[in-house]
Amino acid sequence: MWDSLWIALGLVLVIEGLMPSLNPKAFKKTMSTIRELDEKTLRTMGLISMSIGATIVYFLTS
Repeated sequence: MWDSLWIALGLVLVIEGLMPSLNPKAFKKTMSTIRELDEKTLRTMGLISMSIGATIVYFLTS
């Protein structure tokens, strides 16, 4: 189980690193746009993202 967790963490880091390495200008613009959002919107985006991720994991592991 711990092996799978480390593999998943590694994949997250690879995916997170794609945009800044492929298009740093757009990444900086996106980060500045996100910085201007209010906390409620950020929290909602985070919850939606976690829900989608959990749903994907559920369907792939069942």
